[in-house]
Amino acid sequence: MKKLSYLALGLSVLTLTACNKTETTASDASYDAPSRPECIAPAKPGGGFDLTCKLAQAGLKDTGLLTEPMRVTYMPGGVGAVAYNKIVANDRDNNDAIIAFSTGSILNLSQGKFGKFTEKDVKWLAGVGTDYGAIAVSADSPIKDLTDLIEALKTDPKSISFGAGGSVGGQDWMQTAILAKAIGVEPNDMTYVAMEGGGEAITAVMGNHITVVSAGIAEIMPQASAGKLRVLAVFADERLGGTMSDIPTAKEQGYDVTWPVVRGYYMGPDVSPAAYDWWKGTFDKMLADPKFAEIREQQELLPFSMTGEELQAYVYKRTGELRELSAEYGLVDATAQ
Repeated sequence: MKKLSYLALGLSVLTLTACNKTETTASDASYDAPSRPECIAPAKPGGGFDLTCKLAQAGLKDTGLLTEPMRVTYMPGGVGAVAYNKIVANDRDNNDAIIAFSTGSILNLSQGKFGKFTEKDVKWLAGVGTDYGAIAVSADSPIKDLTDLIEALKTDPKSISFGAGGSVGGQDWMQTAILAKAIGVEPNDMTYVAMEGGGEAITAVMGNHITVVSAGIAEIMPQASAGKLRVLAVFADERLGGTMSDIPTAKEQGYDVTWPVVRGYYMGPDVSPAAYDWWKGTFDKMLADPKFAEIREQQELLPFSMTGEELQAYVYKRTGELRELSAEYGLVDATAQ
Protein backbone atom coordinates (compact mmCIF):
# COMPACT_ATOMS: atom_id res chain seq x y z
CA MET A 1 0.00 0.00 0.00
CA LYS A 2 1.31 3.39 -0.96
CA LYS A 3 0.95 5.88 1.84
CA LEU A 4 0.99 9.65 1.75
CA SER A 5 1.51 11.56 4.97
CA TYR A 6 -1.48 13.81 5.60
CA LEU A 7 -2.61 15.83 8.55
CA ALA A 8 -5.79 14.06 9.65
CA LEU A 9 -8.91 15.52 11.23
CA GLY A 10 -8.22 16.63 14.83
CA LEU A 11 -11.40 15.97 17.27
CA SER A 12 -19.74 27.58 -3.29
CA VAL A 13 -23.98 34.56 -9.93
CA LEU A 14 -25.34 37.15 -8.05
CA THR A 15 -26.79 37.25 -4.62
CA LEU A 16 -30.46 36.34 -4.82
CA THR A 17 -31.31 38.42 -1.78
CA ALA A 18 -29.22 40.73 0.32
CA CYS A 19 -28.25 40.08 3.91
CA ASN A 20 -30.73 41.62 6.29
CA LYS A 21 -29.89 43.43 9.45
CA THR A 22 -32.39 43.45 12.24
CA GLU A 23 -33.53 46.09 14.67
CA THR A 24 -31.38 44.38 17.25
CA THR A 25 -27.96 46.02 17.25
CA ALA A 26 -24.64 44.87 18.63
CA SER A 27 -25.14 47.03 21.69
CA ASP A 28 -28.47 45.49 22.69
CA ALA A 29 -28.45 43.68 26.00
CA SER A 30 -31.08 41.12 25.04
CA TYR A 31 -31.96 38.99 22.07
CA ASP A 32 -35.03 36.78 22.17
CA ALA A 33 -34.85 35.24 18.67
CA PRO A 34 -34.08 36.29 15.10
CA SER A 35 -36.95 38.11 13.40
CA ARG A 36 -35.70 37.20 9.92
CA PRO A 37 -33.41 34.18 10.32
CA GLU A 38 -31.16 33.59 7.35
CA CYS A 39 -28.50 31.11 6.38
CA ILE A 40 -26.08 32.26 3.69
CA ALA A 41 -24.78 29.54 1.38
CA PRO A 42 -21.60 30.91 -0.30
CA ALA A 43 -22.23 29.13 -3.63
CA LYS A 44 -24.88 28.30 -6.18
CA PRO A 45 -27.70 25.92 -5.18
CA GLY A 46 -27.06 22.21 -5.06
CA GLY A 47 -23.67 21.89 -3.43
CA GLY A 48 -22.27 21.36 0.03
CA PHE A 49 -22.95 24.88 1.33
CA ASP A 50 -26.58 24.54 0.21
CA LEU A 51 -26.76 21.22 2.02
CA THR A 52 -25.28 22.79 5.16
CA CYS A 53 -27.80 25.64 5.21
CA LYS A 54 -30.73 23.32 4.59
CA LEU A 55 -29.50 21.15 7.43
CA ALA A 56 -29.83 24.09 9.82
CA GLN A 57 -33.12 25.12 8.21
CA ALA A 58 -34.67 21.68 8.75
CA GLY A 59 -32.98 20.97 12.07
CA LEU A 60 -34.04 24.19 13.78
CA LYS A 61 -37.60 23.88 12.44
CA ASP A 62 -38.19 20.22 13.19
CA THR A 63 -36.81 20.48 16.72
CA GLY A 64 -39.09 23.46 17.40
CA LEU A 65 -36.19 25.76 18.23
CA LEU A 66 -36.97 28.30 15.52
CA THR A 67 -40.53 29.51 14.99
CA GLU A 68 -39.81 31.94 12.15
CA PRO A 69 -38.94 30.25 8.81
CA MET A 70 -35.24 30.37 7.97
CA ARG A 71 -34.49 31.41 4.41
CA VAL A 72 -31.44 30.33 2.46
CA THR A 73 -29.58 33.04 0.55
CA TYR A 74 -27.11 32.04 -2.18
CA MET A 75 -23.99 34.16 -2.41
CA PRO A 76 -21.52 32.54 -4.85
CA GLY A 77 -18.09 33.88 -5.55
CA GLY A 78 -14.60 32.75 -4.74
CA VAL A 79 -15.89 29.57 -3.09
CA GLY A 80 -16.84 31.49 0.03
CA ALA A 81 -14.69 34.60 -0.39
CA VAL A 82 -17.54 36.91 -1.48
CA ALA A 83 -19.71 35.97 1.47
CA TYR A 84 -16.83 36.16 3.94
CA ASN A 85 -15.77 39.60 2.72
CA LYS A 86 -19.35 40.92 2.72
CA ILE A 87 -19.97 39.82 6.28
CA VAL A 88 -16.65 41.06 7.65
CA ALA A 89 -16.53 44.33 5.69
CA ASN A 90 -20.17 45.36 5.27
CA ASP A 91 -22.50 43.32 7.47
CA ARG A 92 -20.52 42.84 10.64
CA ASP A 93 -23.40 43.12 13.12
CA ASN A 94 -26.09 41.07 11.38
CA ASN A 95 -27.55 39.24 14.37
CA ASP A 96 -29.96 37.18 12.26
CA ALA A 97 -27.56 35.68 9.71
CA ILE A 98 -25.44 32.57 9.93
CA ILE A 99 -23.03 31.63 7.13
CA ALA A 100 -22.17 28.09 6.09
CA PHE A 101 -18.56 26.93 6.08
CA SER A 102 -16.70 23.69 5.51
CA THR A 103 -13.18 22.37 5.76
CA GLY A 104 -12.76 23.87 2.27
CA SER A 105 -13.42 27.32 3.73
CA ILE A 106 -10.74 26.77 6.34
CA LEU A 107 -8.35 25.57 3.64
CA ASN A 108 -8.99 28.73 1.60
CA LEU A 109 -8.41 30.87 4.68
CA SER A 110 -5.13 29.07 5.32
CA GLN A 111 -4.01 30.01 1.81
CA GLY A 112 -5.04 33.67 2.07
CA LYS A 113 -7.79 33.32 -0.55
CA PHE A 114 -10.21 35.51 1.40
CA GLY A 115 -8.11 38.62 0.86
CA LYS A 116 -6.88 40.50 3.88
CA PHE A 117 -9.21 38.67 6.24
CA THR A 118 -8.18 35.66 8.30
CA GLU A 119 -9.82 32.98 10.40
CA LYS A 120 -9.81 35.41 13.33
CA ASP A 121 -12.15 37.94 11.67
CA VAL A 122 -15.49 36.19 12.30
CA LYS A 123 -17.27 34.50 15.17
CA TRP A 124 -17.27 30.74 14.75
CA LEU A 125 -20.64 29.41 15.84
CA ALA A 126 -21.22 25.70 15.36
CA GLY A 127 -19.94 22.58 13.63
CA VAL A 128 -22.85 20.20 13.06
CA GLY A 129 -21.68 17.33 10.88
CA THR A 130 -18.92 15.81 8.84
CA ASP A 131 -18.63 13.86 5.65
CA TYR A 132 -15.70 12.81 3.48
CA GLY A 133 -14.32 13.66 0.09
CA ALA A 134 -15.11 11.35 -2.80
CA ILE A 135 -14.68 11.01 -6.53
CA ALA A 136 -17.35 9.81 -8.96
CA VAL A 137 -18.04 9.40 -12.67
CA SER A 138 -21.27 9.32 -14.64
CA ALA A 139 -23.13 6.03 -14.55
CA ASP A 140 -22.37 5.38 -18.24
CA SER A 141 -18.65 6.17 -17.96
CA PRO A 142 -16.19 3.57 -19.31
CA ILE A 143 -14.29 4.06 -16.04
CA LYS A 144 -15.74 1.33 -13.83
CA ASP A 145 -13.58 1.58 -10.73
CA LEU A 146 -10.61 3.33 -9.13
CA THR A 147 -8.16 0.99 -10.86
CA ASP A 148 -9.46 2.08 -14.28
CA LEU A 149 -9.03 5.73 -13.30
CA ILE A 150 -5.53 5.24 -11.98
CA GLU A 151 -4.42 3.36 -15.10
CA ALA A 152 -5.78 6.16 -17.29
CA LEU A 153 -4.04 8.81 -15.18
CA LYS A 154 -0.72 7.00 -15.33
CA THR A 155 -1.01 6.62 -19.11
CA ASP A 156 -2.03 10.21 -19.84
CA PRO A 157 -2.89 12.48 -16.88
CA LYS A 158 -4.34 15.20 -19.11
CA SER A 159 -6.81 12.78 -20.71
CA ILE A 160 -8.86 12.75 -17.52
CA SER A 161 -10.67 15.96 -16.60
CA PHE A 162 -11.49 16.50 -12.95
CA GLY A 163 -14.22 19.00 -12.19
CA ALA A 164 -14.92 20.45 -8.77
CA GLY A 165 -16.09 23.47 -6.86
CA GLY A 166 -13.17 25.80 -6.35
CA SER A 167 -9.82 26.58 -7.89
CA VAL A 168 -6.45 24.90 -7.77
CA GLY A 169 -5.47 24.56 -4.14
CA GLY A 170 -9.05 24.24 -2.96
CA GLN A 171 -10.45 21.35 -1.00
CA ASP A 172 -11.76 19.33 -3.95
CA TRP A 173 -8.54 19.90 -5.89
CA MET A 174 -6.50 18.95 -2.85
CA GLN A 175 -8.04 15.52 -2.45
CA THR A 176 -7.37 14.71 -6.12
CA ALA A 177 -3.82 16.05 -5.75
CA ILE A 178 -3.20 13.80 -2.77
CA LEU A 179 -4.46 10.81 -4.79
CA ALA A 180 -2.28 11.80 -7.74
CA LYS A 181 0.82 11.97 -5.58
CA ALA A 182 -0.03 8.59 -4.09
CA ILE A 183 0.07 7.02 -7.57
CA GLY A 184 3.18 8.87 -8.71
CA VAL A 185 1.45 11.45 -10.91
CA GLU A 186 2.28 15.16 -10.67
CA PRO A 187 -0.97 16.99 -9.73
CA ASN A 188 -0.21 19.89 -12.08
CA ASP A 189 -0.15 17.45 -15.00
CA MET A 190 -3.84 16.63 -14.53
CA THR A 191 -6.68 18.51 -16.21
CA TYR A 192 -8.68 20.38 -13.58
CA VAL A 193 -11.87 22.33 -14.31
CA ALA A 194 -12.76 24.83 -11.58
CA MET A 195 -16.45 25.48 -10.99
CA GLU A 196 -18.49 27.55 -8.55
CA GLY A 197 -19.74 24.89 -6.20
CA GLY A 198 -20.17 21.14 -6.09
CA GLY A 199 -23.66 21.23 -7.58
CA GLU A 200 -22.32 22.67 -10.85
CA ALA A 201 -19.56 20.07 -10.98
CA ILE A 202 -21.98 17.21 -10.39
CA THR A 203 -24.22 18.47 -13.21
CA ALA A 204 -21.18 18.68 -15.50
CA VAL A 205 -20.07 15.09 -14.90
CA MET A 206 -23.61 13.78 -15.41
CA GLY A 207 -23.66 15.63 -18.75
CA ASN A 208 -20.26 14.10 -19.63
CA HIS A 209 -18.63 17.52 -19.87
CA ILE A 210 -15.96 16.35 -17.45
CA THR A 211 -14.66 12.88 -16.63
CA VAL A 212 -14.61 12.85 -12.85
CA VAL A 213 -16.23 14.96 -10.16
CA SER A 214 -14.44 15.57 -6.89
CA ALA A 215 -16.74 16.61 -4.03
CA GLY A 216 -18.05 15.60 -0.65
CA ILE A 217 -19.77 12.24 -0.46
CA ALA A 218 -22.92 13.86 0.96
CA GLU A 219 -23.11 16.08 -2.15
CA ILE A 220 -22.67 13.09 -4.45
CA MET A 221 -25.00 10.59 -2.81
CA PRO A 222 -28.39 11.91 -4.06
CA GLN A 223 -27.35 11.38 -7.69
CA ALA A 224 -25.45 8.18 -6.88
CA SER A 225 -28.54 6.76 -5.16
CA ALA A 226 -30.59 7.75 -8.23
CA GLY A 227 -28.24 5.71 -10.41
CA LYS A 228 -26.79 8.72 -12.24
CA LEU A 229 -23.30 8.61 -10.72
CA ARG A 230 -20.83 5.85 -9.91
CA VAL A 231 -18.68 6.55 -6.86
CA LEU A 232 -15.14 5.25 -7.36
CA ALA A 233 -13.86 5.91 -3.86
CA VAL A 234 -14.61 7.74 -0.64
CA PHE A 235 -11.66 9.29 1.20
CA ALA A 236 -12.45 7.89 4.64
CA ASP A 237 -10.44 5.67 6.95
CA GLU A 238 -13.04 2.92 6.70
CA ARG A 239 -16.30 2.22 4.91
CA LEU A 240 -19.22 4.41 5.85
CA GLY A 241 -22.59 3.05 6.90
CA GLY A 242 -26.13 3.05 5.61
CA THR A 243 -26.61 3.74 1.92
CA MET A 244 -22.85 4.28 1.57
CA SER A 245 -21.78 0.86 2.86
CA ASP A 246 -21.12 -0.49 -0.64
CA ILE A 247 -18.77 2.35 -1.58
CA PRO A 248 -15.10 1.34 -1.28
CA THR A 249 -12.57 3.61 0.34
CA ALA A 250 -9.41 4.63 -1.48
CA LYS A 251 -7.55 3.15 1.45
CA GLU A 252 -8.94 -0.35 1.01
CA GLN A 253 -8.03 -0.13 -2.69
CA GLY A 254 -4.39 0.43 -1.81
CA TYR A 255 -4.09 4.22 -1.48
CA ASP A 256 -4.04 5.75 1.98
CA VAL A 257 -5.84 8.98 1.14
CA THR A 258 -8.31 10.52 3.58
CA TRP A 259 -10.14 13.87 3.47
CA PRO A 260 -12.71 14.63 6.19
CA VAL A 261 -15.07 17.56 5.61
CA VAL A 262 -16.52 19.38 8.62
CA ARG A 263 -19.66 21.47 8.01
CA GLY A 264 -20.92 24.32 10.15
CA TYR A 265 -21.61 28.04 10.53
CA TYR A 266 -20.02 31.36 11.52
CA MET A 267 -21.40 34.84 12.22
CA GLY A 268 -20.26 38.43 11.72
CA PRO A 269 -17.55 39.78 14.04
CA ASP A 270 -19.74 42.46 15.64
CA VAL A 271 -22.92 40.52 16.37
CA SER A 272 -24.17 41.24 19.86
CA PRO A 273 -23.06 38.93 22.67
CA ALA A 274 -26.73 38.27 23.43
CA ALA A 275 -27.44 37.25 19.83
CA TYR A 276 -24.37 35.04 19.64
CA ASP A 277 -25.27 33.37 22.92
CA TRP A 278 -28.82 32.76 21.66
CA TRP A 279 -27.58 31.10 18.49
CA LYS A 280 -24.96 29.07 20.32
CA GLY A 281 -27.41 27.87 22.93
CA THR A 282 -29.94 27.02 20.24
CA PHE A 283 -27.42 24.98 18.29
CA ASP A 284 -26.35 23.21 21.48
CA LYS A 285 -29.98 22.17 22.02
CA MET A 286 -30.42 21.13 18.39
CA LEU A 287 -27.27 19.02 18.41
CA ALA A 288 -28.47 17.20 21.52
CA ASP A 289 -31.90 16.41 20.03
CA PRO A 290 -32.41 12.91 18.56
CA LYS A 291 -34.60 14.46 15.86
CA PHE A 292 -31.59 16.35 14.52
CA ALA A 293 -29.49 13.19 14.53
CA GLU A 294 -32.07 11.63 12.21
CA ILE A 295 -32.06 14.67 9.89
CA ARG A 296 -28.26 14.66 9.76
CA GLU A 297 -28.20 10.96 8.92
CA GLN A 298 -30.75 11.50 6.14
CA GLN A 299 -28.29 13.99 4.62
CA GLU A 300 -25.56 11.31 4.66
CA LEU A 301 -23.59 13.23 7.28
CA LEU A 302 -21.77 11.80 10.29
CA PRO A 303 -21.85 13.24 13.83
CA PHE A 304 -19.69 16.24 14.64
CA SER A 305 -20.86 18.54 17.40
CA MET A 306 -18.84 21.57 18.41
CA THR A 307 -19.86 25.12 19.27
CA GLY A 308 -18.49 28.40 20.60
CA GLU A 309 -14.95 28.59 21.95
CA GLU A 310 -14.35 24.89 21.35
CA LEU A 311 -15.12 25.30 17.65
CA GLN A 312 -13.01 28.45 17.47
CA ALA A 313 -10.02 26.62 18.91
CA TYR A 314 -10.57 23.78 16.43
CA VAL A 315 -10.75 26.17 13.46
CA TYR A 316 -7.61 28.03 14.50
CA LYS A 317 -5.70 24.77 14.93
CA ARG A 318 -7.01 23.28 11.69
CA THR A 319 -6.10 26.42 9.73
CA GLY A 320 -2.52 26.07 10.88
CA GLU A 321 -2.44 22.40 9.90
CA LEU A 322 -3.86 23.10 6.46
CA ARG A 323 -1.39 25.94 5.95
CA GLU A 324 1.40 23.42 6.47
CA LEU A 325 -0.24 20.93 4.09
CA SER A 326 -0.66 23.67 1.47
CA ALA A 327 3.02 24.52 1.82
CA GLU A 328 3.87 20.89 0.94
CA TYR A 329 2.16 21.48 -2.40
CA GLY A 330 3.79 24.85 -2.98
CA LEU A 331 0.52 26.72 -2.53
CA VAL A 332 1.49 28.94 0.38
CA ASP A 333 4.37 29.92 2.59
CA ALA A 334 3.96 27.95 5.80
CA THR A 335 5.43 30.83 7.78
CA ALA A 336 2.88 33.35 6.44
CA GLN A 337 0.36 34.92 8.84
